[in-house]
Amino acid sequence: MIPIVLASVLIASALGCGTPTIEPLTSRVVNGEDAIPHSWPWQISLQYERDGEWRHTCGGSLVAANWVMTAAHCINTKLSYRVVVGKHNLVEAEAGAQAIVPEKIIVHRQWNPILVALGNDIAMVKLSEPVTLGDHVHLACIPSAESLLPNQYPCYITGWGRLYTGGPIADKLQQALMPVADHETCTQNDWWGVAIRRSMVCAGGDGVVGGCNGDSGGPLNCKNADGTWEVHGIASFVSGLGCNFIRKPTVFTRVSAFNEWIDEVMMNN
Repeated sequence: MIPIVLASVLIASALGCGTPTIEPLTSRVVNGEDAIPHSWPWQISLQYERDGEWRHTCGGSLVAANWVMTAAHCINTKLSYRVVVGKHNLVEAEAGAQAIVPEKIIVHRQWNPILVALGNDIAMVKLSEPVTLGDHVHLACIPSAESLLPNQYPCYITGWGRLYTGGPIADKLQQALMPVADHETCTQNDWWGVAIRRSMVCAGGDGVVGGCNGDSGGPLNCKNADGTWEVHGIASFVSGLGCNFIRKPTVFTRVSAFNEWIDEVMMNN
């Protein structure tokens, strides 16, 4: 079973993070549904330039006005990138959307692109200028260090990834309910087994809903007891058997394992 990556200083515990002006409708990403426009206002589209066009490749989360958190495997040093905030439909011009080029991209020093299952699939993108925050652009909250969610905790993946294995990417931002599969569950032999490390978090695994190529780097959004949304995961990889293969949940970098690294990067760059 070969895992495949999902590719095709002010930290965001700041006042007001994780509280969208437009509340998401949390009542199908593979077998997801269209999100309410701008209800996940920290979601960004990471795009690269090819043949004079900008193309979506990954998601990410806006954690400060000039910082985005995404997956390390989304970054190719040979490509030129831009970050687009305030988007819902990638193929339409939308009022309030902003496109900003990076000033700097920092990939975790222990990321190994050949051995994805070693973890550390996290990168920070410093923007060349701060975005303008508002109803359509808002900061994500980061959970406190080493926060762990219980089994079946309800979380939502969001992204413009493929609508099914091998299918087209979504035009409109998708959302899908994907409950957490805790470490004990996800490391069972008929799940992911020893491939899952403590620095990861699994979600989904029902064989119906899952992240897919293009959702990489995007958030696993989980509402805390205070009603604030926190980004607990960064979409990292799925099974080579398919994006929504049963008992092979989408695997995320667990954000709460990297608070110290995130702080260090944002304060020193």
